[in-house]
Amino acid sequence: MTRTPRTPRALGASVPARAAALLAALLLGLTACASDSGGGDTAASEEALVDSGLVEGEVPAAADGRGLAYDVEAQDSDAGGSVSGSTGRTGARRSGVGSTTLREPSIISTGTVSLRADDVAEARFEVQKVVDRLGGQVTDSETSTDEDGAVRDARLVLRVPSDDFTEAMAELEGLADLEASSTSSEDVTTQVVDTEVRIRIQRESIARIEALLARAGTIQAVVSVERELSRREADLNSLLQQQAYLADRTSLSTITVHLQRHAEDGGPDEDDGSGFLAGLEKGWDGFTAVAVGLATVTGAVLPFAAAALLVGVPGWLLLRAAARRRRTPVTAAPTTAAPAGPSEG
Repeated sequence: MTRTPRTPRALGASVPARAAALLAALLLGLTACASDSGGGDTAASEEALVDSGLVEGEVPAAADGRGLAYDVEAQDSDAGGSVSGSTGRTGARRSGVGSTTLREPSIISTGTVSLRADDVAEARFEVQKVVDRLGGQVTDSETSTDEDGAVRDARLVLRVPSDDFTEAMAELEGLADLEASSTSSEDVTTQVVDTEVRIRIQRESIARIEALLARAGTIQAVVSVERELSRREADLNSLLQQQAYLADRTSLSTITVHLQRHAEDGGPDEDDGSGFLAGLEKGWDGFTAVAVGLATVTGAVLPFAAAALLVGVPGWLLLRAAARRRRTPVTAAPTTAAPAGPSEG
């Protein structure tokens, strides 16, 4: 559709008319806010900017989002219509408008392995050796020890290349006594393709908005177009973050490894509760219980005994002294006889 370029007189329309047109353009722009709806909605907002009289010229050619939905061949025509995927060995067929392409599936793989070993520290070291050989990394690690400082259990979160996921699981399962193992896979090929197409459409729409900005004739037009440009750039950044997340999850698989020490054997005497050792243990437990009971009674009586000693001993001594005085007889003091005088005649 060809549009006649607007003249300076057309740009100098009355203020109310220009304000109404600007409001209509903004409303149409808000309705086209979702960037993943394809090229038709973004083109509508661009048409509104031109129809409002704020921007001269006509809207640049817009890509058809519906036609691009699975037209991956056009995106990578230099590679002969083949777009490389993140993981996988076999090709997945995706049909577009007038084209058929082969694409490797994008798979998110996760696994969990639970192991028991006599030496958890040694098993943990062996897990690290497997990760280093495959070119992976340990992203999270937790370790707990017993009272003697020996490693009792450990938990490790591994990231290994997705192409080596099956090999990594097999090697980890053979490092110690396997208790449990599980894997899960999610095919996100459609999400990866859709995200790539939406990023391409969004970049093309940003280029068209920049072309409109170069032809803006007034301050109001510049503000309106820049607002639309900022919104589309924000949508593009969101899509790029989503693409980076999918690329990380599909290129590296996550494996969680749980390591635990073997339970210590208690012996048959301890298991069935009979025998000499079991009787000795029960007797010792009984003796300990009696000793604890006696100690408890002694502790409870001791304060009262101390108080009795402090009050009773002095009283007992006083009573004893009084009784002794009562038993002692009272004797009269001896009298001295007057000396006899000389006899007379």
